[in-house]
Amino acid sequence: MATINFKGNPIQTKGDFPPKGVQAPEFKMVKSDLSEVTLADLKGKKVIFNIFPSIDTAVCALQLKTFSQRASQLDDVVLLFASMDLPFALNRFCAAEGIENAVTVSDFRYHSLADGYGVKMTDGPLNGLYARATLVLNENHQVVYSELVSDVVNEPDYDAAMATF
Repeated sequence: MATINFKGNPIQTKGDFPPKGVQAPEFKMVKSDLSEVTLADLKGKKVIFNIFPSIDTAVCALQLKTFSQRASQLDDVVLLFASMDLPFALNRFCAAEGIENAVTVSDFRYHSLADGYGVKMTDGPLNGLYARATLVLNENHQVVYSELVSDVVNEPDYDAAMATF
């Protein structure tokens, strides 16, 4: 369990967020075409794992667009956008914004990130949604960068995440 903030007010998350140096936990989520993806499906790939509360908020939308732009120059990296949003909403957003270099995944069915990644907010106005977080995984899926954003309304540290490449 971690304590983060929403507009300066403390809120709790369920479980533990993976720190730098650990092996990323397995997950199972639903892609925008309703197929499923697991961490094992990304074997041998570096991953920017971008976790956020909802695509329908301004900060989340900015976060997705910014990571998409910054990762566009990287080779052999999977940009993974994950939330509890339905796959249809994620697909609609990426299509409207012209984002083509990301894999959008929804955790609405399995709650893998709530159980294995410690990002589910358990109180406050966004109770049940995921906190804002970034993980960068190397090709062996070891966490090389880990940020659970201290206040959900703030953007992640893009520079620090991208400095791992």
